[in-house]
Amino acid sequence: MLPEPAPIRELDGRAPGVLGDALLSSTEPVVLRGLASSWPMVARSRASQGEAGAYLRRFYRGEQVLAFLGAPEMAGRYFYNADLSGFNYAAIKAPLDKVLEELEDHRDDTHPPSVYVGSTMIDHYLPGFRTENDLDLGARQPLVSIWIGNRSRIAAHYDVPDNIAVVAAGRRRFTLFPPEQVSNLYIGPLDFTPAGQAISLVDFAKPDLQRFPRFAQAMASARAAELGPGDAIFIPSMWWHHIEALEPFNVLVNYWWRQSPPHMDSPAATLMLALLTLRELPPAQRRAWQELLRHYVFDSDGSEAAHIPPAARGVLAPLDAESARGLRMQLLKRLNR
Repeated sequence: MLPEPAPIRELDGRAPGVLGDALLSSTEPVVLRGLASSWPMVARSRASQGEAGAYLRRFYRGEQVLAFLGAPEMAGRYFYNADLSGFNYAAIKAPLDKVLEELEDHRDDTHPPSVYVGSTMIDHYLPGFRTENDLDLGARQPLVSIWIGNRSRIAAHYDVPDNIAVVAAGRRRFTLFPPEQVSNLYIGPLDFTPAGQAISLVDFAKPDLQRFPRFAQAMASARAAELGPGDAIFIPSMWWHHIEALEPFNVLVNYWWRQSPPHMDSPAATLMLALLTLRELPPAQRRAWQELLRHYVFDSDGSEAAHIPPAARGVLAPLDAESARGLRMQLLKRLNR
């Protein structure tokens, strides 16, 4: 029997100043009860699915969105096919109002088809929505997306940005794992993924502990919470999170931002480059490069280049937008040899 996840720490999301820098730069997840309870979208969703859909249509200007459709048999689990050569759903372009109609048509079905609109930029597709429904994150300039669908199960994955996810309609269950649990989550392919991020291959609804025995260790470190309309959760960068939408109609609004400067590339590029250049070296050489990376990257505090005159430090000097462009050009030349 799997261990039960520990509860995620909770705060009153309606408390003044709750979205301060201490929380928004934290490395621990936090549930923010009632953070968006005053949103008109939340009020409409509490009234009915029809009112919530009508409210969303107010802002929609007709451009097609990317929707994911699956047969009832997939039970909302957006995943690979049996041999991981493709996926168990189809991706189509469709008008958002038609997607909302489809969700309404199947609201009372016992086994409805799976319908999902994921990570759709609000400012582009629903202009004006944030005028009435928004969070104040200070000087941060987040990417704000909306997710709409019926019951779904999104496999555990990580995001590089920090994230506040707001439940605007329905209910969602979040199960989180700290970054060090990666080896116990049995991650799938890095370069062929459902939505850009590598995912856990474990089916949380019926985990196969013979195939994935260390998943029990991951669950011993897991934290979980169920959120309703107006509740939100802060998910720190790199925390693995599995998300279940539990109602026939669910809407999530999420805010992504990075604490790193904009000229920095995604660290995922480093991982892929390391697979190309380091993984298949002899063990002694891998250990030598591990020490170099520790010295120049993971334990960097400026002292590693203090003995070099400032004008001669090159890539060891702090990066800015111009020097990042230069370093990127060097890398491209090396890769294109």
